[in-house]
Amino acid sequence: MNRVLRTSLVASACLAFVAGLAFVIREISATATPVDLPARLAENLGRSGVENPVTAVLLNFRSYDTLLEIGVLVIAGIAGISVARTSSLEDPELRTSDELLYALQRWLIPLMLLLAGYLLWAGSDRPGGAFQAGAVLAASGILMRLGGIPMDFLRPGLMLRLGLSLGFTVFLLVAVASALHGGEFLAYPPELAKTLIVVIETVLTLSIAMVLLALFVSAPVNDAEEPEEGGSG
Repeated sequence: MNRVLRTSLVASACLAFVAGLAFVIREISATATPVDLPARLAENLGRSGVENPVTAVLLNFRSYDTLLEIGVLVIAGIAGISVARTSSLEDPELRTSDELLYALQRWLIPLMLLLAGYLLWAGSDRPGGAFQAGAVLAASGILMRLGGIPMDFLRPGLMLRLGLSLGFTVFLLVAVASALHGGEFLAYPPELAKTLIVVIETVLTLSIAMVLLALFVSAPVNDAEEPEEGGSG
């Protein structure tokens, strides 16, 4: 009886939440937008510190969202490491002895590192930024990992914890410093806006790459054998 009652309460709570969410969405959609957001963004783009409107929104005008997103990524990275099959994150099954891959690394990895650096720097005035640069940097790390290159910074310890939390920590410190300086939380001084955004994007790139790479190397290896060609599987 208790189980039925508990199930009914959970179902009622879920229905109430869905109904409330639907009501809020309906009210928001029925309310006319009080301001022209694209025009307002264009008017204030000059004081954002960057020329790319996407970067201005993500790291200045709506930086709360980005800060929370980075927090979620850090939690995901920590959770992935905590359930890793090996305590050292150095599973030999993740490596390959493919000589072609090893040879291609000499050409691809330097180009990918240059591309990550370009995406990071270009994010201030054209498409790019920390998320794109971090993804490319993580991909180069995965390529190195598959080629058997030792990556000692992935071992549990200070380097791994620092890499995972550096971006979020610096982002939060800038936010607190801006509030203590007399402004609002995450409101940068106009004369320092570009410098602070570049610093935040740089450390976010490293942290995003570290989180993605840690999630890759901590994921369980699929031991299932591939079916032979022409077989039924």
